Amino acid sequence: MGRIVEAAEHGGPAAAPTGAQPAILASAATGIVSHIERLHGDIDSIFGNAGIAPEMAGQPTLQLRLASFITLFEEAARRTQQDSFGLWFGNQFMPRDLGLWGYAAVSAPTLGSALETLVGLFPYQQGSSFLRCVRRKDGLLRLEYQIIAPDIVGRRQDAELSLGMFLNVIREAMGPKWAPDEVHFEHPRPQSWKEHESAFDAPIYFSQPTNALVFRTDVLGRSMPARDLQLLAVMQTCMEQLGPSSPAADGLYDRICAAIRMRLPNGYPTLDQIAHDLRISPGAVQRELADRNVTYKDAVETTRRNLAEMYLQQRQLPLTEIALLLGYSELSAFSRAFTRWTGTSPRRYRRVKTGH
Repeated sequence: MGRIVEAAEHGGPAAAPTGAQPAILASAATGIVSHIERLHGDIDSIFGNAGIAPEMAGQPTLQLRLASFITLFEEAARRTQQDSFGLWFGNQFMPRDLGLWGYAAVSAPTLGSALETLVGLFPYQQGSSFLRCVRRKDGLLRLEYQIIAPDIVGRRQDAELSLGMFLNVIREAMGPKWAPDEVHFEHPRPQSWKEHESAFDAPIYFSQPTNALVFRTDVLGRSMPARDLQLLAVMQTCMEQLGPSSPAADGLYDRICAAIRMRLPNGYPTLDQIAHDLRISPGAVQRELADRNVTYKDAVETTRRNLAEMYLQQRQLPLTEIALLLGYSELSAFSRAFTRWTGTSPRRYRRVKTGH
């Protein structure tokens, strides 16, 4: 299949207008206006709360702040009362709707090279995130996707729409009935989880370390029906011109927080575990945190608190499950920690935020 390239985790060449915040090309929101209208949503209210003008959605070279893009889909789900808004938006999203990135992928000669193109050009599409292919011990491939910006906590809709987009790139070569062996999501199981099995026609696993499509390697040699090497070269050049030729790596602090988040469901992550995951020394982790006047314990506690506040607003999640997702072995330990952080108990916080 050639080498599946792992995208550098970076702050993104598609820099936000301020130059300080990660961005995403607006083509990833192609069709959202009409999708909201079909669900009788209030366009102005949804876009206004996200800080985006409706006419910006779908522009092929326009950059949106990643946080605003994520908020747009979370708001759309809330305002339309469609819990699986992102799931079904991604399910109908065609590869060419991704603009330059999508055209580059479908122009590749084989599915393997199409995935390599997606991964290789991902830094130009979206910042503070990673997309990579990892081979499991059983020989299956994982196409993994995750946002690593620590301040973007609630991102379920984006995860579901993104895997739907990637699914349709593979189906471009394999046909509309192709299904992965497994689908993994980092967020907890929602009430509407059966819709996910319907959308992907595959077993779905929630509360996983990353979002991923899992599939067999024998699909990689399949020819792409619209292969066009000349168009592929043009699309690659255009994307590379949107940002620096060698995208800078994401801040180490963001990567530390992302590694902590991924480890939490397995218990309190040790400093050595995080350093191992990032392939750096424990001393390098401590120096980065010290430069920000943060201890390792502070980083873990901040990550736990941010996730706890998000999880508590999901009424279907039992408090015992939230405690486990945050790395606590007992509900009482989580309750004490949350009360220390906020001055109120998890149950009271949930009642205030959700009315239940």
